[in-house]
Amino acid sequence: MKLHREGYLVMMIGLLILTAIQVGNYFLFKATGWLWLFLLLTAGALVMAYLIIQFFRVPHRECKFEANDIMCPADGEVVVIEEVEETEYFNDKRIQISIFMSPMNVHANYHPISGIVKYVKYHKGLFLVAWHPKSSTDNERSTVVTEHESGQEVLFRQIAGAVARRICYYVEENQPVVTGTEFGFIKFGSRIDVFLPIGTPLNVKIGDKVKGKLTKLGTLN
Repeated sequence: MKLHREGYLVMMIGLLILTAIQVGNYFLFKATGWLWLFLLLTAGALVMAYLIIQFFRVPHRECKFEANDIMCPADGEVVVIEEVEETEYFNDKRIQISIFMSPMNVHANYHPISGIVKYVKYHKGLFLVAWHPKSSTDNERSTVVTEHESGQEVLFRQIAGAVARRICYYVEENQPVVTGTEFGFIKFGSRIDVFLPIGTPLNVKIGDKVKGKLTKLGTLN
């Protein structure tokens, strides 16, 4: 496991604040005889430090896939599988799979297919809760479309939530990409939508717990 570069500054600031609080805790409580309160606050500081560090963890995973496999781009829970009208890029009907990422999930995001990036766009927006029906179109978000070697295209969208306030992505148009390589990161809770061609065979259902790079969402025809 490694720690994501997007978390270096947050972790440094967070640990400095916790250290300062712990110093004050020592002089206010342990040095004055309130040992039980010192120990309680120390335990709280350690828990906070753990939560900050674990949020930016990136576990080592080997992505094994076939040429037409669509792999999961993020850890989380499948909360939506439905046929929708995709209006930003395709302007036609697609299968939408939405994955909700809680603050406890790994928040690195991975390419679901190999191919050439055809479209990248960032949208400013609201910060509705990630499971809100309009979060996909009204929230702060980024949209990426990759064209597979078969000519089929897959759209995937990072969506900020009520807590997530920063979307990071590292792709450009015309860039070749490989399934399972990292394309972005979302800080502190979020959602990813994947839009697939109608008729795509799926390997997941609503309620499934999925893992980025490891869970197969479906197969391109």
